[in-house]
Amino acid sequence: MLSTDFVTGSPNWLDLGSPDTAGSAGFYGRVFGWDVQAAGPDTGGYAFFQQDGKDVAALGPLTEEGASPAWTVYFQTPDADATAKAAEQAGGTVRVPPADVMDAGRLACLTDPGGAEFSLWQPGAVKGLERMCEPDTLLWVELHTADPAAAAAFYRSLFGWGAEEKEFSTGTYTLISTAGSSGPDAPFGGIAPVPGEGDGEGRESRWIPYFLVTDPDVTVTKAQESGGSVVAPATDVPDVGRIAWLADQFGAVFGVIKPLPREA
Repeated sequence: MLSTDFVTGSPNWLDLGSPDTAGSAGFYGRVFGWDVQAAGPDTGGYAFFQQDGKDVAALGPLTEEGASPAWTVYFQTPDADATAKAAEQAGGTVRVPPADVMDAGRLACLTDPGGAEFSLWQPGAVKGLERMCEPDTLLWVELHTADPAAAAAFYRSLFGWGAEEKEFSTGTYTLISTAGSSGPDAPFGGIAPVPGEGDGEGRESRWIPYFLVTDPDVTVTKAQESGGSVVAPATDVPDVGRIAWLADQFGAVFGVIKPLPREA
């Protein structure tokens, strides 16, 4: 499970790149009830999505040339420079070299060999998100890629992740966990296969955040009423729960999930 007790390889931050941050703030405020708190005058319009004053995600304008609206998952590293170098050596690309964000921490923006974008966060004053695994917060992260085995090997080389293949009704799914973790609560995300080529939503390699909700159907309706769209309708997935994929009004894709009750 995701946790705010971050270790190397943990998802520790999540932000949205938007062409209209005010519009995005309004959308997610209506869908998840999030508030927005500006990060300060020297942060280029960056802001925090908050729930009860706790950071649950972040929001900023698109800064990279040619960037599309999207959610970006950050993974913890004790040394962003070393991890970025390791990523290049393993076939990845460093789009934004490691740089300090004032005293908050050090970040880098990368692309894995399959084409999925992600980022690194080396904590400073900001350790990471302050709330996860509660209603309307981040619960799970999922990589969709054409070659799950190659992706698992790449991220293992960076973070030491464990990977375990499981068979579900939808096919083979790879559960991922931080180095040394074990047990049913160890996985924080997964890797799912998708075709390497295609022009439809959901076909390109990318990381998708899933937010825990109490009723995916209600959330789907809120998203549609707020200008978003349905990428994949709410569906019951055996042994998992009820899941939907949505896109905000600018096209950034995210998932919502109501997990099945855990067995005692």
